[in-house]
Amino acid sequence: MRYSKVALRRRVQAEIPFRYEAEGLTSYAGLELIRQYFVKLGLREQIRRCVGARLPEGDYGAVAKVLLVLMLIISGGRRIRHLGYMSTDPVVLRGCGLTRLPTARTVGRWLAGFDAKALDGLAALNESLTLAVIRKAKLRRLTLDVDGSVVSTGLQVEGARRGFNPHRRKVPSYYPISAYEAQTGQVLAVANRPGNVHDGKASVAFIKQLIERLRAQLGCRPILEFRMDGAFFREDVLDVLASDQRIEYAIKVPFYPWLGLKAVIAKRRRWRRVDDTVSYFEHSIKAWGRHRVVIYRKRIYHKSAKNYQLDLFDPDDGYYEYSVVVTNRSVSGLTLWHYMGARGTHEKVYGELKNGFAFDSVPSQRYSANSAWQWFSILAFNLTRGFQRVTSAESRPANRKRRTLWRFDSIHTLRYQCLHRAGLLIRPQGRLTLDVGISQTVKERFMTLYQQLQTA
Repeated sequence: MRYSKVALRRRVQAEIPFRYEAEGLTSYAGLELIRQYFVKLGLREQIRRCVGARLPEGDYGAVAKVLLVLMLIISGGRRIRHLGYMSTDPVVLRGCGLTRLPTARTVGRWLAGFDAKALDGLAALNESLTLAVIRKAKLRRLTLDVDGSVVSTGLQVEGARRGFNPHRRKVPSYYPISAYEAQTGQVLAVANRPGNVHDGKASVAFIKQLIERLRAQLGCRPILEFRMDGAFFREDVLDVLASDQRIEYAIKVPFYPWLGLKAVIAKRRRWRRVDDTVSYFEHSIKAWGRHRVVIYRKRIYHKSAKNYQLDLFDPDDGYYEYSVVVTNRSVSGLTLWHYMGARGTHEKVYGELKNGFAFDSVPSQRYSANSAWQWFSILAFNLTRGFQRVTSAESRPANRKRRTLWRFDSIHTLRYQCLHRAGLLIRPQGRLTLDVGISQTVKERFMTLYQQLQTA
């Protein structure tokens, strides 16, 4: 049916006045589906078991406050004061199990009361959620990307230091480190650190604890695969990884002069092909023992900003960028190239955590409160991916890149399609109902998610 132009257009002249009286309105209708997923997951019971006795209690209860902060971050809030915009939302109140929300000041004081014991409780909660997914997936290999990222802070924030902050060099910062499991798409652990630490040197205790926890919970069955950048090419890191025979690693190697890599590349004449622009050869270096390395060169058509040309080749043949990987994996250089290339997914996860889950927000001047906020950001990220895993995410086969076994949407897409849909709570025939409008697209989306949740 074709409509006339007159039927499609309307005249808009008068200004519409605002009213602030109607009850039952919500801006987060999709959070009701998240609440139902939490019920299926038994999240309240897990929070009570893992952190109930470790967190500050208060009048509202620790469980309700944990759920409130999670819903704040999932819905897009970046500051504690954003709770004021959710204070009368009926769907948020239902999700937290409260009749009224605490004020931002109350939640801020609650976060400031966190200590090391409370942080351990949040870590235990995240461990319970993530390992359940790993066990269900029956993975024989866990691919762990370990890396740090900078979070800029204010001048008076506790525990912040000036250090590695490439975009804002004089600003104090934190330098948290995290471990991302590539196949299930979950962040397994995070540890907040001052901004002046060396990423590799300060990671030894974190890696040891991660290995111990995984072995304690999963046993010796899964092989642990670690992928890291050049900051982790250190003797103490290699010693930790070599302490377990069921650990494999692949670490970028910096072009340190004492390794002699430049001379080795200059003498090399035969390179094996990866694709039209990348080639490689294998070598061994003597650095704290004998190690296998694979040296790659990638042909580019401009001078490298990293100055990796090394003056070895005639520019008429093109310019090259070089990279070196040390590994104990018994795979070909071609497979290793694709495997290491997927390490960049962790950077994308950091980007989504900062832009979508307020990981880079600093809600307090207390170090423990800011560390707790990072854990809440990680928990919100893992829970939304878990929600997609049982509802909308498509399964896909594993490959040599160790990509995720499900195709996840970003949190921005999830909010646009579902979470930020306006709704109205009504009671037809006395039964509480959430009306989300007459849009056919919205109806199909909500019905699909609801049906998947019922059969999960």
